[in-house]
Amino acid sequence: MSGGVQRIDFRANVLRVPPTMGASVRKATSKFLGTRATVVDALGGDQWEALRQAGHDLRLHALMHLDYYLEKLEAQVVGAGGVVHWAADAAEARQIVLGLAQERGVKTVVKSKSMITEEIGLNHALEGVGIRPVETDLGEFIIQMAGVGPSHLIAPAVHLTKEAIAELFHAKLGVEVPPDPTAITEIARQRLRREFLNAEMGVSGANFLVAETGTLVILTNEGNGRMSTTLPPLHVAVATIDKVVPDWDTLTVLLKLLARSGTGQKMTCYTSFITGPRRSDGEGGPSEFHLVLLDNGRSRILRDEIGREVLLCIRCGACANICPVYNTVGGHAYGWVYNGPIGAMLTTQLLGTAMAADLPFTSSLCGACADICPVKIPIPDILLHLRRRAVEGDEQSAPAAPWVVRAGAGAAVWALGVPWVYKSGSVALRALGAPLRRGDWIPSLPPPLSRWTMVRPFPAFRAQFRSWWRGRGAGQPRGGSEVRS
Repeated sequence: MSGGVQRIDFRANVLRVPPTMGASVRKATSKFLGTRATVVDALGGDQWEALRQAGHDLRLHALMHLDYYLEKLEAQVVGAGGVVHWAADAAEARQIVLGLAQERGVKTVVKSKSMITEEIGLNHALEGVGIRPVETDLGEFIIQMAGVGPSHLIAPAVHLTKEAIAELFHAKLGVEVPPDPTAITEIARQRLRREFLNAEMGVSGANFLVAETGTLVILTNEGNGRMSTTLPPLHVAVATIDKVVPDWDTLTVLLKLLARSGTGQKMTCYTSFITGPRRSDGEGGPSEFHLVLLDNGRSRILRDEIGREVLLCIRCGACANICPVYNTVGGHAYGWVYNGPIGAMLTTQLLGTAMAADLPFTSSLCGACADICPVKIPIPDILLHLRRRAVEGDEQSAPAAPWVVRAGAGAAVWALGVPWVYKSGSVALRALGAPLRRGDWIPSLPPPLSRWTMVRPFPAFRAQFRSWWRGRGAGQPRGGSEVRS
């Protein structure tokens, strides 16, 4: 597999996604968008746009000088008493972490929320050698019990209702808990406190890596990241090379962008700065600090002049919150760790178009994701670039798409570009779908569309997209479950 990425198959997991998923996702993303709008408006439009442009330019500068800043980062981490490991791919990163754990007789690992450890399949690797990983972020704790992957970058269990979580706690933990967020959180806190105190190793990711001082930066709202990285005697951080930033001035800009875009806060509740292990017995923190710097395909992405800007991403999840596709199908439909528009771009480039050729097409190209992105990633441009690669073939793809696929794509371009064809086609699809409808859904479609309905029903065509779009409020996610063709 290209880049050594371990692909996770969510097909079985999607079958266990509850029918309330769509409503749960839209409720959460609407809240995120509302709080974001409040803090952005308070900052002022001109200042926000200036911050976005500064964030874009600073991130791009770091990527274009990545070799210099990574060497500087390594020197600073080592100077602070830490150890740096370089991993070319997922397999190498897993082996480094497993080796550190096995050498020290680790039995339990507490983990702060980390998309990178999801990407490399670290939990499965730890379990395979008899080491128990415990996710300590509440959302990750929930989905670990559920046996599924994250459905959102910052809210992993966003697809579940509080009622579903209460039932899960009863089934997995044997406790009676009301469907109340406070009660659910208290149960998780009691369970996790014992894990924090007894674990021999803590594993985290990193939001940013400051080259100037060798500092690891972690943002959380629960405090679990701080517990995971300070209580166990060994802290291992796994971070990809694109997380490096030059200095604290750059970090200041990015912190202002990330919290506002992700959760609608001026700053997260906990912002942890970790520079090496503890330096004396009287100081808090681990006695050992190891940083695993992972490439896993990022160097290859950097060589693509158009696709490389996906690496500017600061993982706020705002593009998913605003995306009409994500709000309809949810995160698990993207088939791997990353979801929403960022997943459509990043997964395709990490796994290659041979494995993820469909993902660049999971977008309406409405452009809302680019408008909301805090670092101004040109998402529609990158998706179009990846669509071309998927259809024409590239070094990471299977042979060029069959002539029937290319012909179909050409026909779609024509149909979508001619108003009367688009209007009449919408009406025709509504009529053709009527016999297959069951309420607002089509439970079964003929091949090849049956690949979709094997794992989830298809929203019924309503031929209402144009009227919906004209009445759509600025910046609001799409409501309802039907496809308004």
